Amino acid sequence: MLVSITRLTRSGFDATTMRMSDSVLQQASQAIRQADALLITAGAGMGIDSGLPDFRGPEGFWNAYPGLRGHGLGFTDMANPQAFVDHPRLAWGFYGHRLQLYRATRPHAGFAMLLDWARGKPGGAFVFTSNVDGQFQSAGFAETRITECHGSIHHLQCTTECGIGIWRAGSITPVVDTARSEWLSELPRCPACAALARPNILMFGDWQWDDHRTDQQLQRLRQWLRADIKPVLIELGAGTAIPSVRHFGESTGLPMLRINPDEASVPAGGLSLQMGALPALSAIHQLLAS
Repeated sequence: MLVSITRLTRSGFDATTMRMSDSVLQQASQAIRQADALLITAGAGMGIDSGLPDFRGPEGFWNAYPGLRGHGLGFTDMANPQAFVDHPRLAWGFYGHRLQLYRATRPHAGFAMLLDWARGKPGGAFVFTSNVDGQFQSAGFAETRITECHGSIHHLQCTTECGIGIWRAGSITPVVDTARSEWLSELPRCPACAALARPNILMFGDWQWDDHRTDQQLQRLRQWLRADIKPVLIELGAGTAIPSVRHFGESTGLPMLRINPDEASVPAGGLSLQMGALPALSAIHQLLAS
């Protein structure tokens, strides 16, 4: 039985588009049933259904961080190591607010659906994500089965590269004036040399990012991909503006399901759903349960 996606997709889809999507949903559910494992690749679009902000365009960023509008500072200005030199309290105001938000955000139901699909499969699931929010860990995915290609806001590094390496941000309690987007309390410091700390996140123009943790994650992923398994790749909300996730997924040569409401084109042989992450996963989950 075909699953109607009328209530699951954004408005404006015509009947032909919905029939085509129903066919792709059937093919996607069949590919997931037959796979030995799931390679889940995810970009920023995966978090939107959890209520996380979308920073596309300066207005989207300033709506989330109005205090930075008066300074004329956009996303690329703040997601930049130079911000910790020029505007340390604003830089930590931005990242401190995000740290609070990500700690408090509950992953949407689609994460649990993916976990459910992976149970019982010989290879389980592995995640490759550009998101720094830690949502997959919060949802129950094993830390050893996640690659965060742009790092994690839940980990820190020293701005002076003193040699301490990477440490967890668990001891930090952000105190942020959200109206001014400014960090109010003592700035986070390196426990080894007392220099300013920063998130272990790959930023724009970032030659100081400590990639050791991510390299270790990548080594585990490559070892998993070399195992005697036949994964299907499910890509969720990964765009072309910062194409790290799309490039990685396409480089694997695995059978692919691309889920994206705006940029759904897929290489030959792949499946494409022009839907948001949660509506698409919900529709597939209904088919797999039937």
